[in-house]
Amino acid sequence: MSSRRVPETARSRRRTHSAILDATLELVHEVGYPKLTIEGVAARAGVGKQTIYRWWPSKAAILRDAVVCLTEDIARTGIAIPDTGDLEADLKAVLRSTVDIMIHPGYDAPARALAAVGIADPELGEELAVHLVEPTLHLCLERLGSAQRIGQIAPDIDTRIAVEMLAGPLARRWLLRDAPLTHEYVDALVDIALHGLAPR
Repeated sequence: MSSRRVPETARSRRRTHSAILDATLELVHEVGYPKLTIEGVAARAGVGKQTIYRWWPSKAAILRDAVVCLTEDIARTGIAIPDTGDLEADLKAVLRSTVDIMIHPGYDAPARALAAVGIADPELGEELAVHLVEPTLHLCLERLGSAQRIGQIAPDIDTRIAVEMLAGPLARRWLLRDAPLTHEYVDALVDIALHGLAPR
């Protein structure tokens, strides 16, 4: 008698996929990235290694997807930067939300591990920039572009540099942990940046 293989349902695939991502995040917290293994993730998720390799080529690729999903969950993806007409308030709102993600207890360990891997692996680092950094930068760029069109910031300002000037200090504090990353800090960043960006 020949056995017939029952195809996976979409729901089953989603459950398995989520279980693998959750297991990866749990293990990074427990053992750290250097000791993270595909075997360990498979055992924690209750799947075979071949299932993991069907979707991801490496533990770094799994962690990338896990952190992207985690970030979207924390940020409640789909909420755009506000455009109330008050540029200062709008920038503070989006940067405060960014800080809330960065200091979230579930985000820190896996994101730091991924940042370290991204430095050693340029291709992964580029993917991280696309999936984790660029979406927020793009929202800020759109908002600054709107402000520039109505004369709230100087017309000759490179808005990409302006956004990087706001985002860079957040990344530095998060990476070095040499000072608190707070709402008050991002409010001060926006105040200083806008003073420098004001039409002359």
